Amino acid sequence: MSVDGTWKITVNSPMGKQDSKLEVRIDGGALVGTQSGQGGSNAIANGKVDGDKVTWSTSITTPFPMTLEFSGVLAGDALNGKVKAGSFGEFEFTGSRG
Repeated sequence: MSVDGTWKITVNSPMGKQDSKLEVRIDGGALVGTQSGQGGSNAIANGKVDGDKVTWSTSITTPFPMTLEFSGVLAGDALNGKVKAGSFGEFEFTGSRG
């Protein structure tokens, strides 16, 4: 199954659940798209798909400027994994199509 489409991503951070919308597609072997949340909408960077493994990063400015680095596993209509949030550590995220 392809990762292409719209995903609801929920990061379980120390500040509570942080929801965002991820809109992605594969373009020439790279994962491209945008991620939108409380801090606005940003293009993703470094997007890759390797089998069922998906990675991407996005820069945010709210609540703090930082780059979030996502690494997840695609399983049907679920995309779950971890996100590195700079010096704040690593947190789990869940994702579902929609």
